[in-house]
Amino acid sequence: MQRIDPRPVPPPRVRRRVRPAALAMAARCLTALVGGYAAAAVLASLVARWLPVARVEATVAGLILSFLVYPAIGLWCFVEPRLGRVAALVWGIALPGAALLWWIGTRP
Repeated sequence: MQRIDPRPVPPPRVRRRVRPAALAMAARCLTALVGGYAAAAVLASLVARWLPVARVEATVAGLILSFLVYPAIGLWCFVEPRLGRVAALVWGIALPGAALLWWIGTRP
């Protein structure tokens, strides 16, 4: 007669690897969400500071532009086949644009 052990046998541990395609999609999503938002905000702020109209009108024009630019950047991030080109363009707009805004300062 065979003895039956009442304790359950744990399943063998399986190491799961993250596929490169999943990492690329995560990077693309991060670039589209965070980088697209940063790029749209930078462009809206630059428009608001450089338009030669009243502050309120320039701010409204910049905000309207940002509502058009952010979805366009987000969609383009998933349409473009090369992740390097997506990251270079989106972060290339956001980071130097933020530095330019800091350098320009506030509008008089």
